[in-house]
Amino acid sequence: MNRRSFIQKSGLLATTLFVSLKAHSLSIFDLDNKISGQITSRGKGIANVVVSDGFNVVRTDADGNYTIDVNPLAKFVWLSTPAGYEFKTESYIANYYEKLQATAKLNFELKALSRNDDKHNFIIWADPQVKNKKDVEKMMTYSVPDTKKIIKSMGKTPVHGICVGDIVWDNHELFADYNKAVAEMGIPFFQALGNHDMDYRMGGDETSDKTFQENYGPTYYSFNRGKAHYIVLDDVRYLGTERNYDGFVSQAQLDWMAKDLQFVAKDALVIISLHIPINSGVKNKADFFRVVESFKNVHIMSGHTHYNQNMITNGVFEHNHGTVCGA
Repeated sequence: MNRRSFIQKSGLLATTLFVSLKAHSLSIFDLDNKISGQITSRGKGIANVVVSDGFNVVRTDADGNYTIDVNPLAKFVWLSTPAGYEFKTESYIANYYEKLQATAKLNFELKALSRNDDKHNFIIWADPQVKNKKDVEKMMTYSVPDTKKIIKSMGKTPVHGICVGDIVWDNHELFADYNKAVAEMGIPFFQALGNHDMDYRMGGDETSDKTFQENYGPTYYSFNRGKAHYIVLDDVRYLGTERNYDGFVSQAQLDWMAKDLQFVAKDALVIISLHIPINSGVKNKADFFRVVESFKNVHIMSGHTHYNQNMITNGVFEHNHGTVCGA
């Protein structure tokens, strides 16, 4: 199947079948490693917005104020964008986070959406994995225009994108070209880390996401749109030698996800995006399923394998996506 035919068919699959919906940071904050701030919109505080450093998770009070204990290993503080508000972006790349600085105060300003987002769409891009400028040219000539046509067909329905990893093929200079593709598509895009997005030869897993974080921020986080709660995870564990990795969700992420889900209704739609398929490629998948076992409507979006496959485990649906690159 040629690349153009593939993106047309896989794009429609991703947007019609299941997406239409009704090393470490500074340690000087204040005397007890806390950061406080306020989440506002047009000067008014927003209640119940989730704020996290990747380890601790808190919610704003009735006036939009929060205080969070910052873990010594944390690199960012971010908000889980609430339903009804625009995603903060920079040239359409999601920008919902702040790098930790030597400050005890951190505020976020949000803008309300102009329309209800209970009904919305999202598009999955799996494995663009551009390796050189020739690949970039194909992405811009075929994949981007076809995706734009799909977006246009949705009319005024809110839509966002999620790339589930392998943004590039080991050539991190091409992150900039992927960013241009996102800007051209013109919708907010969130990113997950893939094995070809990692830094090799810099140490172990703890250093393998350095370049990704410089470009896209945290490797795991959450956000909301309408009545859906979205989670993005990093399930690629670098084993310290050239291209040697496995599928594994770290305990830190599992602990964070459990805290994040404390603020989500058990019957809410939960969409979890990551790179390596949980069912077929993650060693500690039983630990993952234990975290979500009490939720009734969980869907996983994954890539990596280069083909489309649906799997169900304990009532959790996994949708494994073929590649944007067509390989």
